[in-house]
Amino acid sequence: MLRQRLYTSQYSFFDKLKSIDYFLVFLILILAAISFMVMYSTDGGKIAYHTKNHIIRFSVFFVLFLFLSFVRIRFWFSSSYIFYLIILAMLVIVFYFGVTASGSQRWINLYFINIQPSELMKIAIIICLARYYHRMQSADVQNFKNILLPLVLLTIPCIFVVAQPDLGTAILIAISGIFVMWIAGLNIKYFVYTGIMFLVSAPFVISLLKPYQKLRILTFFNPERDPLGAGYQIIQSKIAIGSGGFFGKGFLKGTQSYLEFLPEKHTDFIFTLYAEEFGFIGCLFLLLIYILLIYRIVRIGFLSRSFFAKLYCFGFSAAIFAYIFVNMSMVLGIVPIVGSPLPILSYGGSSMMTIMTGFAIVMSCKIYNKDQVS
Repeated sequence: MLRQRLYTSQYSFFDKLKSIDYFLVFLILILAAISFMVMYSTDGGKIAYHTKNHIIRFSVFFVLFLFLSFVRIRFWFSSSYIFYLIILAMLVIVFYFGVTASGSQRWINLYFINIQPSELMKIAIIICLARYYHRMQSADVQNFKNILLPLVLLTIPCIFVVAQPDLGTAILIAISGIFVMWIAGLNIKYFVYTGIMFLVSAPFVISLLKPYQKLRILTFFNPERDPLGAGYQIIQSKIAIGSGGFFGKGFLKGTQSYLEFLPEKHTDFIFTLYAEEFGFIGCLFLLLIYILLIYRIVRIGFLSRSFFAKLYCFGFSAAIFAYIFVNMSMVLGIVPIVGSPLPILSYGGSSMMTIMTGFAIVMSCKIYNKDQVS
């Protein structure tokens, strides 16, 4: 009976509940529990400003996640271009009227909340390109028009994000879009050509960077050149991670964070505090949770009948991997410091809303995995 209803696109409420990926929900809740613990530690072992806001935000967006999960995948398909255009319009508004903080103009003030449209564009570009490549034959993907138009759709928001300036988010948006183009069947040779062009043009691109961005690159190669200035953050991050050892110093016992050696530890450097307190074993556990999370998303993509749902799930899983890789590599000094929050763990309303919305669309693909869209 259930199979018959699924194939005829008739879903009762019981069918929907039975189709939920409860293991995915469980993994999200585990990450949330870890994030509450780590945020509690950043506030010095008390439920203060960051902890309260983080718990409230996750609770609100988890309810949003549950609600949006029951929205049919056909809706996400039909509204994908509109969603992209709305977020793009918000980026234009930010460019002219955005709220400035820490030298960057990235937010729109809605009085009750500040929204960072560049975070939402990480999802919008995936769903937009998934719609574009839906039902496209592999040979057509190599067509010049079908290469140029997706590149334009990808480049325009990246330009506005770089202008904020927020090079890190622009890179992550670009990575998300490129993954979808590759998964859709674009020949690997185009990515090789692009890589060669980037290497050739690197000196010119570097000349266009802002002074603080150039300083980050120089600091990446030699943090000790300015240990009390530009290199301070990454040096303290390495010390904290290294001092955690195999088993960690223990919950609420991280000296680097408690003695305020590590600034902004609640945002992009949240992994540093976690590694110091829970050590190598704790980091392996966190990585395992993320790996299982990505696996479940990919599995949902494989089980979906719609190519749109497959492209979205594969693209979103690749984006999650990129966010995790860039964030952890950044705090370890493997890549230059860029603005890249760790999914669910890092403090921030816009990043939390983006990630939970992304998970909701994945769950919609799971619940309505027999739906065909056109």
